[in-house]
Amino acid sequence: MPKKKSPIKLIIILSIVGLLVLYGVYAIFLKKNDETPAVTIEKVSKRTIVQTISGVGKIQPEKQVKISSESSGEIIQLNVREGDTVKANQLVAKIQPDIINSQVLQAQATVQSSQMNIATIQAEITRNEADLKRITELYKKQYASKQELDAATASYESSINRKRASEADLQRSISSLSQIRASASRTSIFTPMSGVVTSLKVEQGEKVVGTAQMQGTEMMVVSDLSIMNAWIEISENDIALVSYGDTAEVTIDAFPDKVFKGVVYEIGNSALTSGTGTQDETTNFQVKVRLVDTDFKLKPGMSCSVDIITETKKDIIAVPLRAITVRLGNEFGGRGQRAQGEQGNATKSDDAPKSSPNKKPPTIIFLYENGVVKQKKIKTGISDKGFIEVTDGLNEGQTFVSGSYQMVSKVLQEGMKVTVEKEGAGKKRSGGKPQ
Repeated sequence: MPKKKSPIKLIIILSIVGLLVLYGVYAIFLKKNDETPAVTIEKVSKRTIVQTISGVGKIQPEKQVKISSESSGEIIQLNVREGDTVKANQLVAKIQPDIINSQVLQAQATVQSSQMNIATIQAEITRNEADLKRITELYKKQYASKQELDAATASYESSINRKRASEADLQRSISSLSQIRASASRTSIFTPMSGVVTSLKVEQGEKVVGTAQMQGTEMMVVSDLSIMNAWIEISENDIALVSYGDTAEVTIDAFPDKVFKGVVYEIGNSALTSGTGTQDETTNFQVKVRLVDTDFKLKPGMSCSVDIITETKKDIIAVPLRAITVRLGNEFGGRGQRAQGEQGNATKSDDAPKSSPNKKPPTIIFLYENGVVKQKKIKTGISDKGFIEVTDGLNEGQTFVSGSYQMVSKVLQEGMKVTVEKEGAGKKRSGGKPQ
């Protein structure tokens, strides 16, 4: 029979195995603790910051006029096509004048009738005046009664009043005739200004409704294409940064290889709200940018994007946007909340102390010195698409942590040891040397 193992030997074996396991776990723990975060660093330098506000919109002419007929009828003559160049007071269309001509003849007949009626009444006045004089003399000699005198006086005054009423009717008839003649003259349609026919909505032979008493038929649009503008919408968060006279760069979809120069000449005061009452509600303001570069190939309605240069600062201290973050809580005790300039909502750390809603959390950057990072409170100014101005807290030549964004915003803490991944790597990713 085989001998049974001694309990003492079994205990010794299990103890040795347990020690080996504990040693392995401890070694892994020590190795993990020895790992330090890898960061990229850069030197603080000066550069040029160009702050821009972007918007999209449409190209529109400086002036355009919608042309309609004041008279209703059939178009018997159409002298232009879409795209034609026209001059001011050029005849572009004619409306069939037969109806309006009939109205002119009727108005003329009414005027003549009123004139004849006045002449008849005038003859009656002359007769009544003579009768009144005769009866008055007879009444003085007591050959006529008071009743006869009163009747003669009433007849005379009545004829005078009827003449005045007829004269008023005559004036109304003359005014109506003048109005109808003016309408008749408007059956010939002339352009109010020089420009290009950018929209033609009718054809010869169509019938149009006049604008005399209602909204008429829009026949065409004449636009002055010598001055073109970009009409864009700017967010309510950015509109306060835009000023009259700001320069702009306009990119038109139809001309992708050309950048047009422009100047802000009008800033809207009325908000343009879309999606009212929904979570997608947005509020924008219209800004008009006048194009300095004139290109007659531009057409109204072309899509465009505009970058408005609101401010430019040269030779200032600036750092990459990803190198800064915001810390909550004590002076520098809380974890990072967000990096300025990054899009998206702020991500709060679970262990971040609560801060007063009225107190703005400090903006910080991590300085690098002898393998250790130190938090530094800074003040910032304007920014462009990659860099932000530092107005206080940094000096040229200092070394700071430039990345990564995850490292700066969430991992690094005051006094933490780090290893340098590659000095200056952030410069290459951020666009090269400072300007």
